Amino acid sequence: MAYMSGFGNEFSSEDPRCPGALPEGQNSPQVCPYGLYAEQLSGSAFTCPRPANKRSWLYRILPSVKHKPFIAAPCGDLTENWNEVEPDPNQLRWLPFSIPTPTKKKVDFATGLHTICGAGDAKSRNGIGVHIYTCNASMVDMCFNNSDGDFLIVPQQGEILITTEFGKMLVEPNEICVIQQGMRFSVDVFGATRGYILEVYGAHFELPDLGPIGGNGLANPRDFQCPVAWYEDRHVAAGYTIINKYQGKLFACQQDFSPFNVVAWHGNYTPYKYNLTNFMVINLAFYFPLQPPAWPALELPLLFALGNCMSEFMGLIKGHYEAKEEGFQPGGASLHSIMTPHGPDVDCFEKNSRAELKPERVAEGTMAFMFESSFSMAVTKSCAAGIQVNRLQRPRRYFRAAITTKE
Repeated sequence: MAYMSGFGNEFSSEDPRCPGALPEGQNSPQVCPYGLYAEQLSGSAFTCPRPANKRSWLYRILPSVKHKPFIAAPCGDLTENWNEVEPDPNQLRWLPFSIPTPTKKKVDFATGLHTICGAGDAKSRNGIGVHIYTCNASMVDMCFNNSDGDFLIVPQQGEILITTEFGKMLVEPNEICVIQQGMRFSVDVFGATRGYILEVYGAHFELPDLGPIGGNGLANPRDFQCPVAWYEDRHVAAGYTIINKYQGKLFACQQDFSPFNVVAWHGNYTPYKYNLTNFMVINLAFYFPLQPPAWPALELPLLFALGNCMSEFMGLIKGHYEAKEEGFQPGGASLHSIMTPHGPDVDCFEKNSRAELKPERVAEGTMAFMFESSFSMAVTKSCAAGIQVNRLQRPRRYFRAAITTKE
């Protein structure tokens, strides 16, 4: 599958079946090539400074405004009601979220969304939501549109084929993708599928400054991939459904054609994906050729606990997370709330306190991630019942420090 490389670049793409579909010198000429309709999709205010201005021009076979009115649709476990459950500052953990069995019920991406926790609200464009998706069927003649914010999607089990107005992306476990606000997309799956979603209401994702790391490191912009133009000119007599997430609720409308009818587009407001294998945890030196037995390693184990001013939601894509191996499994999650102490579990602490100090590979075959936020996140009612007791809540297994107080 073809992609373009870069983060926030000015891209342009046209389906090779329609050469010359992109207008030359104008965004909206009096008559577009092939009689296409010009539409602008804006991810920022029109008058934003140039570095912050996000918009793309799309050239469609039929305009997106050609649809029937939206009506309320069932939300299931998708919510932004953060007051259903009493606040709980304890360290929280979930076992792997179950995937529905296809012989019992077919569940697609849109109906398989479940909100775990979050804060803020979409109306004020200030806040976040953390969701899980569990599904076993592809979306058929249906797409999803989030008017509230951006989706950062983290597949954990099963690859997903995402069709967008900009083209297609195949996203596998150990990759992430971002579908920005207002972009319509449909998800095809190939079996039992599960993953995590971070939704942000107020801003778009940015790459952090590197500071003392220097000019290279972390996520390199050229490793991000954006789809190339692809379209389908498909009439859907039975009706094509657009699911719209708006102010925390779901709405649906009908139209008689596929929304993925964008023949060409250009701009810097696009969906994109990224392979986590490319992430550089220190700087460019990590990728210099190393001769065995040399490899990036740690000589000191991580033994400290902490309490900080951030909420930390963690998920495990694959492998074993050393600091909390028992109960923290791929497809599960944990939430450490603001200022609640947390850190390695007892077994990890005791093992590493006695271990010989020598270089060793860490977290090999493991990929964990964290959604960290300054928001104080609340758990939803639907996910509160699945909370497991964190092993940090067993203080009897810790020993007092050997301190003698002089009188």
